[in-house]
Amino acid sequence: MSELAESPLFAGQRHTRVDEARAAIAAVLRPVEEVQELPLPQALSRVLATDLLSPIDVPPHDNSAMDGYAFDGAALREDEATELRLAGTAFAGAPWRGALAPGQCLRIMTGAVMPEGCDTVVPQELCRVQDERVTIAPGVIRQGENRRRRGEDLARGRVALAAGRVLRPADLGLLASLGLERVRVRRRVRVALFSTGDELREPGQPLPPGCIYDSNRCSLRAALQRLDCEVLDLGLVRDDPAALRATFERALAEADVVLTSGGVSVGEADYTRALMAELGDVAFWKVAMRPGRPFAFGPLRGRERPVWLFALPGNPVAALVTFYAFAREALLQIAGATPQPLPALRLPCTTPIRKRPGRTEFQRAIVAPDAQGVLSVRLTGSQGAGVLRSLSEANALVVLGHDDGSVKVGDAVTVWLFDGLV
Repeated sequence: MSELAESPLFAGQRHTRVDEARAAIAAVLRPVEEVQELPLPQALSRVLATDLLSPIDVPPHDNSAMDGYAFDGAALREDEATELRLAGTAFAGAPWRGALAPGQCLRIMTGAVMPEGCDTVVPQELCRVQDERVTIAPGVIRQGENRRRRGEDLARGRVALAAGRVLRPADLGLLASLGLERVRVRRRVRVALFSTGDELREPGQPLPPGCIYDSNRCSLRAALQRLDCEVLDLGLVRDDPAALRATFERALAEADVVLTSGGVSVGEADYTRALMAELGDVAFWKVAMRPGRPFAFGPLRGRERPVWLFALPGNPVAALVTFYAFAREALLQIAGATPQPLPALRLPCTTPIRKRPGRTEFQRAIVAPDAQGVLSVRLTGSQGAGVLRSLSEANALVVLGHDDGSVKVGDAVTVWLFDGLV
């Protein structure tokens, strides 16, 4: 029996809480170790392997924060206008090489290097210019304003991005601004994906009586791609011990993670559960959640390292919701990403929801603004575990915690936005 299954958390016949299962999974996972060096255009959504130190100061010199006139702010007068003589113009990318005399100023463009002796920039719209003289009314500017100091955004040698960050578009722009062409990232997590069941058919194939098309693999493959995983799609596997063993053996040879749906419920083919347990240290949990409940997790014996199994329920909605609840954060952890809490909102619910304490419920929902732009959430309708259309219509999940009871109209509920999850 697996160590996970023998844990006091899962002893006896009671259902495992969602938070217990999430904590147990997070406690045993380790990130992939291999590192790659990639050009910036190929690094989007990859996980930064090491702290990245800035090789330069940003900005690299004191510069003007706007178009205006640069001068020594000590010349400002408190009770009367300040008059300065215009000595020249400084452009961005072409530093002004002269020296200002007392009482002089310089026309300066945004981003241009601040001339020696200047510490203040007055915006052009706050002064009057006539006959090479610049007049500044009292009180419109203070000494030191509109000057960006060297290194104030990022000093040389400081951490620009920390290891474990999932690189976003703005991060790549930041790295480019530091003059970097390449970045060291962890390699992608390899996930072997397959569905089990004699009743399943591929989309496009004829559909005999009693059969259904396999939607789980398509949904889960897309969810994996959103996480930037490398997907090894092993297709449909018959309810046959030899076929299932061959599929697992290939997955163990090539992948870091095995993700499958079906075959873990009570009443499923005994050899499916038996094979999973034989190949590793797998815990079969009845999770106190809806939709979901049957779920298996644990390390399988790969060639040189453990391969993590996530066996999801077979119902289409349950499979995807269980993926979001357990596999999503786990895959990010295996990828080496710094753990981040799931993005959640607290919003008023416009739909009453009946619920008893004792399980976590994930309700398909739509978040939308009212006429005044105030956000609220409502359920999509039928919440059956096989009603995939309701999940497609939804843009969020209402998450009702293990100890929560029923929800009245207007009550605040926790909401996971799909755009933050996938």
